[in-house]
Amino acid sequence: MMSLSASRIWAISKKEFFHLRRDHLTGGMVVGLPVIMCVLFGYAINTDVRNLSAAVVDEANTSASRALVAGVVASQVLKFVQTAHSVQDLEYLIAAGEISVGVYIPPDFEARLIHQRTPYAQLLVDDSDPVILGAVRGLMNMPIGVSRNVESNVNNNTFEPRPLYNPERRSAVFIVPGLYGVILTLSMVLFTAIAVVRERERGNLELLITTPVLSLELMIGKVVPYVVIGYVQITIILLLGVFLFDVPMRGTLVDLYVGSGVFIISTLSLGLLISTMAETQFQAFQITFMSFLPQLLLSGFMFPFEGMPRGAQILAEIFPLTHFLRVVRGVILREANLTMLSAELWPLALFFVVVMLLATLRFQKRLD
Repeated sequence: MMSLSASRIWAISKKEFFHLRRDHLTGGMVVGLPVIMCVLFGYAINTDVRNLSAAVVDEANTSASRALVAGVVASQVLKFVQTAHSVQDLEYLIAAGEISVGVYIPPDFEARLIHQRTPYAQLLVDDSDPVILGAVRGLMNMPIGVSRNVESNVNNNTFEPRPLYNPERRSAVFIVPGLYGVILTLSMVLFTAIAVVRERERGNLELLITTPVLSLELMIGKVVPYVVIGYVQITIILLLGVFLFDVPMRGTLVDLYVGSGVFIISTLSLGLLISTMAETQFQAFQITFMSFLPQLLLSGFMFPFEGMPRGAQILAEIFPLTHFLRVVRGVILREANLTMLSAELWPLALFFVVVMLLATLRFQKRLD
């Protein structure tokens, strides 16, 4: 029986070190992964939500109501970014995802202050994200600066919150629609990237060398089967969400499936691009994970998008998952249609066109 040999162990370890030195991708992950994780969690992830997008309808239009609006702005919880003229306008803007909170000040606001009839005003809240509802609760007992005829006061019922979509604050209502994007992002990118690299490793691409297939035709042909797989996954998640977790389906299936289709092809194009960069299936998995991690953390699935610094928000707008989460939650929870969500669809289409073009240009129909 052979005994352990330190020299043989060292020889094998030395060989492995040489292999890692030649594998630039793995070496990059050794340094890059801790850097990315530290930067994302330390800089970009912030649960202290500020400057939620909002709009106000002030039907009182008095000095007291304007002082209330000024107090809300000073709190830095809300940031007024849209103009509205009625409660219906506020509801539309929230459904379209253009604002998260609507402030409604009734015409009898001044009389409510004088006679201490609370609440004085109302907050319409997109509670499909429970973080938003939690953030605005701090406004309920904010002090009100008033006119000279009304004494200043602090009341625990300054605002009445009006949750629009998830009054029970069930986490499944928020989490399950987000899983559409998370599951599709990981599976579509990984399946596509590994499928192409596997064919290269097994030598199946030799068959394509003698055919007149164009690079773009090959890319599209690789995408089509996984589009079908993506729709199968969407249907499974939809059925589980509705029947197992009682997630409401307020929008139409047509809007959901069309919006999902745009997202699926955009993520598949990313998988094709990764396949042109990876030499082995393991490298394809590594690159997929590296591309998935920032999307998961910055898209708004795990942490509030509004709490991130502006630089992180700009980076997140590049990722398809960020836009699709807004689409799928808008359709399923807020009954939004694709016209209302067009601002989220065109970035997905642009991402597909750009990344598909890059993948096609990088692909070379040859063995090396």
